[in-house]
Amino acid sequence: MKIQKRVIKRRVRRGFRVRNRIRSIGHLRLSVFRSNRHMYAQIIDDNKGVTLASASTMEPAVAGPTKYAGNVDAAVKVGRLIAERAKEKGIKEVAFDRGSYKYHGRVKALADAAREGGLEF
Repeated sequence: MKIQKRVIKRRVRRGFRVRNRIRSIGHLRLSVFRSNRHMYAQIIDDNKGVTLASASTMEPAVAGPTKYAGNVDAAVKVGRLIAERAKEKGIKEVAFDRGSYKYHGRVKALADAAREGGLEF
């Protein structure tokens, strides 16, 4: 039980550290949330407090016929989709907010796909 509390505290601290650095820069923020089954990404303007664009594996265009969307392939699709929607809104530059997640696996795949799609961070 004690080990679990330490892990949670570490994750929360890491998340605060990442977000505070991003907010001090003042760019729009590409926020990523990862669950076991799905992946979500949204571009947020912290100054106005609004979400400008979003994409997730819950959308039929991304998930397709399969129910399970918690893999790297689905993360790549979400990254491409969020980059496409950002282009439509005229957004080119964002700061990547990985939250409390380490930069590897699905999070890294989403970031790489968003970069390939035209977002700069």
